[in-house]
Amino acid sequence: MEMGVWSKKLMAALLALVVTACGSETPAADPQRGADAGNNPSAAAPVPVDGPERRIVAFGDSLFAGYGVDPSDSYPTKLQGALRTSGVNALVVNAGISGDTSAAGRQRLAFTLDAQEEKPDLFILELGGNDLLRGIEPNETRANIAAMLDELQAREIPVLVMGMRAPPNYGPEYQADFDALYGDLAREYGAALIPFWLEDIYQEPQLFQSDRIHPTVEGIERLVAGTLGEIEAALPQVDESAAAAN
Repeated sequence: MEMGVWSKKLMAALLALVVTACGSETPAADPQRGADAGNNPSAAAPVPVDGPERRIVAFGDSLFAGYGVDPSDSYPTKLQGALRTSGVNALVVNAGISGDTSAAGRQRLAFTLDAQEEKPDLFILELGGNDLLRGIEPNETRANIAAMLDELQAREIPVLVMGMRAPPNYGPEYQADFDALYGDLAREYGAALIPFWLEDIYQEPQLFQSDRIHPTVEGIERLVAGTLGEIEAALPQVDESAAAAN
């Protein structure tokens, strides 16, 4: 949703809490960010590692798409570099689209999965921020995410759910219903869960771009570092004997 459409009251509350948002257009990246990233190990070329390739699909909105930063600085790309540095032979597909709601994600999920050359070892599901901005009822968001989890379960693809939080100005009932849906669905479908994946940075405004919504390159690096262990834990263990046979 475009920020110009927001009411001043809602925008102020969301910016103050730095919950999330997803624009419909990606501005030009700051050249200085690219220069700084060149000196950062997580932005460097992937380090060759041994072992079978682990395919991960990062499916979400502008927080995955890389709004306002160079594609090489997006969360999925930084995550791939961090995983490879830690010894995981990872290939992370960036399936983030700016502006996506949970309903839009639901509509494109099957197409995205069918387009993969191989079945993913892990699917990271990160949606819901734009539902908040549009005031979509939590039961609709819950139904959309449940439908996606149904599809992923039917395809036997492990899932890590990236949770979000609602701002308090929506009212206690809305906030409670929205905040609970991620944990409820993760338990119901046996998915791994990060309850609020912006936890490490949301109280540090300097780690957000000028819109105070989308993370800077440094903010993305912090998010990668803060979620790396949980993503590694969510990856199914490799059957070494089967891998050797192949």
